[in-house]
Amino acid sequence: MKRNVHQVERVIRIVLGLSLLSLVFVGPQTLWGLIGIIPLVTGTIGSCPAYTLLGISTCSVEPNAKA
Repeated sequence: MKRNVHQVERVIRIVLGLSLLSLVFVGPQTLWGLIGIIPLVTGTIGSCPAYTLLGISTCSVEPNAKA
């Protein structure tokens, strides 16, 4: 899978995902916190399916082009 998420954005996604998941266990204890799985997974793998569909890439490293 091609990476299309920048390193800084990956960290932000992971922190946001963990924060949202914590809502399931502490605080209001609502299942809406499960939405945190999405940013957690996309941050972990470094690829966002929505970015792929829209043709967006925040990753500054281009893959090596083979001649």
